[in-house]
Amino acid sequence: MAYNKNMATNNNYYLQRNNKNLQTLEKLLDESLPEFCVQYFMAIDMQTSTLTRLNYAHDLKIFFYFLQEKKFRGKKLVKDITLSDLEGVTSTDIEFFLSWLTLYNYNGKEHNCNERAKARKLSSVRAMFKYFFNKNLISVDNSAKVATPKLHEKPIVRLDSEEVFDIIDTAESGKGLSHHQLAYHEKNKVRDGAILMLFLGTGIRISELVGLNDEDINFNDNSFIVTRKGGNKSILYFDNDVSAALLRYIEQKQQSTKSVFDANALFLSSQGKRITVRAVENLVHKYAKIVSPLKNISPHKLRSTYGTSLYKATGDIYVVADVLGHKDVNTTKKHYAAISDDTRRSIVGKVKLKRDDE
Repeated sequence: MAYNKNMATNNNYYLQRNNKNLQTLEKLLDESLPEFCVQYFMAIDMQTSTLTRLNYAHDLKIFFYFLQEKKFRGKKLVKDITLSDLEGVTSTDIEFFLSWLTLYNYNGKEHNCNERAKARKLSSVRAMFKYFFNKNLISVDNSAKVATPKLHEKPIVRLDSEEVFDIIDTAESGKGLSHHQLAYHEKNKVRDGAILMLFLGTGIRISELVGLNDEDINFNDNSFIVTRKGGNKSILYFDNDVSAALLRYIEQKQQSTKSVFDANALFLSSQGKRITVRAVENLVHKYAKIVSPLKNISPHKLRSTYGTSLYKATGDIYVVADVLGHKDVNTTKKHYAAISDDTRRSIVGKVKLKRDDE
C-alpha cells in the first residue's frame, strides 16, 4: 500500500465527475438558458472549474426564468430572451429578483433562498453582465448598481474534544443506534470509523475524501495525496491512530468476497461502488446526532473541528490555512471565533481592581 509521490494519482473519479458536470451544463445551455449564454460559458471555461460553471448555470437558469415570468411576459420561452433584452434589465428588476427569491415557485415546487443563496445568485448574475458589458455587447451593466445582501455572521459549530472521542466511540460500538441502524452497523463500522478518523485527523474536504484511491495512501510515512479544488494535488500526513483505522478498513476490504465495481476507490459503499458524497453526509449525521443532538454536524463541521484543534496546538494560522487548503488566510480565520471567545473568558480577573488583602 504505497505510492510514488512523483506519480500522478488515478483521476477516474474526478474525470467522471467533471464529465457529468459538463453534460449537465450542456443540457442547461440547450434547454434552460438563452442562446447568448453559450458565448459566456465558453469565455470562462479556462478560468473556472466545471462545478463553478455548473453552479453559475443553475443560478442563471433561475434568473432568466424570473425575467421571462415577470419582465418579458410576452416571451413564451427563456430561449427567446436576447442580448437586447438583457440590456433593458434595470437595477430595480434585479432587486425585484432578489426579493422574489425569498419564496418562489419553479417547476411546480416551492423554493426559498436565504441571504447567502441570494448573494451567490447575485454574484453569478453580475459576472455575466460584466462579461457582456466588457465585450461591448451591452451598453450598460445595471447589475453593478445592486447592493449585495447583508450577510450575518453564522455561528461557528464544531465538536468539542469530548464529543470527538464520543463520535469515534459511537461509530466503533454502535451505542445509541436504533435497531434498524444496528443491522447495517456491523457491516460498515470499520469503514465508518476510518472515515470519521480521517476527517477529524486531517481536516480534508468531503469531495477529497470521496475521491481517494487505494494508491493515494502511503503507510511508509503516513501520508496521502488529495486532489484539491481546481485539481491541484497536495500531500498531507496523518497520525498513527488514523493509520491504524485505515489499515483495519483496508484489511477488511481485501478479505471481503463481495463484488467490487470501483476497484481503485478507497472507500466503498455496501454495493461495492465508490462511496458517494450523500452517503458520507448521512453517516456523519447519523453518529453526530447521537453524541451532539443539538448541533447540526456535517463533514464540513468535522473539518472545522480539526482546524480549531490544529490552531490551538500550533498557534499558527498560516500552517492551518496550508493544511486545510485555503488560498486566503482570512477564510481560515473565520473558523476561530470561538477561540477568541475562549481567550476573552480566560482573561477575566487578570486585571486587579482591589488589593489582595482587601
